[in-house]
Amino acid sequence: MPLSEPIDTPRGPARIDTDLPAGPAAALLVLGHGAGGSVDAPDLLAVRDAVVSVGVAVVRVTQPYRVAGRRAPAPAGHLDEAWTAVLAAVRDRHPDTRVLVVGGRSSGARVACRTAHAVGAAGVVALAFPLHPPGRPERSRAAELVTGLPTLVVNGDRDPFGVPQPGPSVHVVTRPGETHDLRRDPAGTADVVRDWLRSRGWTAH
Repeated sequence: MPLSEPIDTPRGPARIDTDLPAGPAAALLVLGHGAGGSVDAPDLLAVRDAVVSVGVAVVRVTQPYRVAGRRAPAPAGHLDEAWTAVLAAVRDRHPDTRVLVVGGRSSGARVACRTAHAVGAAGVVALAFPLHPPGRPERSRAAELVTGLPTLVVNGDRDPFGVPQPGPSVHVVTRPGETHDLRRDPAGTADVVRDWLRSRGWTAH
């Protein structure tokens, strides 16, 4: 069972759910949820299971607005502020784990990208990155992915929020038949994340 605990932030209490590997953690992967979703989304749980099995500690972060029972997301600045506070607390709890990878799905992926440098991340995992609002491709958020850090994007080819283009540090994997929720084959999505972490040398085996 994951260890669940509250974390105080300037935007109210957040919650973290921590899953540890059997041995020393080779890296720490911190994941955020989608705007109206939870950290129990199928893709997040599948990624957790896949990467814990190869020696990566996983922390899933529930934003304060969701802890408070609201579905409408907080403003971006509030999300980033709370996330940054949680990441500081998480690093304090895992002082011996040197490699920090941040990520999440949809809104959580955007938060992770925007704050990756501020929290000292080595890389980013972006699941279902919402490139633009549905039907509004002119409102692209592609710039958020350009962190200069190694970044994995996993999107469905039927995602109405669009599919980002690869770049010098951005590796994009398009999952056939998947929409924005990535529910069709969560295990396959998790395999992509595990293999990417392994290719960076961020797993134990």
